[in-house]
Amino acid sequence: MSHARLVDRYRRVHRDLRVSLTDRCSLRCTYCMPADGVPWLKSATLLSTDELVRLTRVAVDLGVREVRLTGGEPLLRPDVVDVVGELAAIETPDGPLDLSLTTNALRLPALAAPLRDAGLNRVNVSLDTLQRARFMELTRRDRLADTLAGIEAARAVGFSPVKLNALIMRGVNDDEIVDLVDFAVERGLQMRFIEHMPLDGGHTWRREEMVTAEEILAAVTERYTLEPLGHDGTAPAERFRIVGTEATVGVIASVTRKFCDRCDRVRLTADGQFRNCLFAHEESDLRTLLREGADDARLAEAMVACVARKLPGHGIDDPSFVQPSRPMSAIGG
Repeated sequence: MSHARLVDRYRRVHRDLRVSLTDRCSLRCTYCMPADGVPWLKSATLLSTDELVRLTRVAVDLGVREVRLTGGEPLLRPDVVDVVGELAAIETPDGPLDLSLTTNALRLPALAAPLRDAGLNRVNVSLDTLQRARFMELTRRDRLADTLAGIEAARAVGFSPVKLNALIMRGVNDDEIVDLVDFAVERGLQMRFIEHMPLDGGHTWRREEMVTAEEILAAVTERYTLEPLGHDGTAPAERFRIVGTEATVGVIASVTRKFCDRCDRVRLTADGQFRNCLFAHEESDLRTLLREGADDARLAEAMVACVARKLPGHGIDDPSFVQPSRPMSAIGG
């Protein structure tokens, strides 16, 4: 098994595993799910910590070197600190596993220090607006103060870098692009803007409502001079340094500047489904294999076969494109 690798037909080597800890979330963001939420996964279908760790170890044997914990909101998982501790203890041939987490930060004031001590390397925080009323409208919850407190907690315990992710939507928060950059620069954070993708639970995405990377960068350059830095390896963000500072701004342009040709990511959902693309319509059921007694070689075989079937791109621009049936909260970011 040690000689197998997660390589697809297009010679893309997959080293980044996104692991969803739960599909549940403490917010109801308009671009992710309807106001009344979506049906949650049944608890019996969710991977236990032992199952999650075992599958991660198999993936590491196949070449995975980076794990990002996602959701839903991963900090809602009651044993999230234990999960981090177990995963952080995994050694790869290249050293410790690179372990990060994406969060809405609501629980970070209480969990930032325990997560750091358990071995978490860094955090990404979702922050789409700095305005309380707009935050309430976007998330259907009055929790901006808690998100900001969580960001401060991450800074205080020494997570570095702390990245902020903002999904920019036309007529919703596109007037805050510079304000968000100012906020990040003043606090030594890294700002990342994301193009709106068709992954909402209500299937209401419209391309004409999407603010493009070109428009985002044009707004930033009204205030700042940017120096292109390109991509950091296979990371999705196209990065720019703000001239005169050490600060960087990134744009994840999954729609207009797609990076499928160098994608190295695979995903494990909270209910044990292995996905070779965020927009995939096919999954490999690792949970059933696990619970039917499959050994690690059989699990590895299923992962390798899934990656081998990966398509060359997500096809958003294709007229035949169909949005995945699962919303982002169930897939894992």
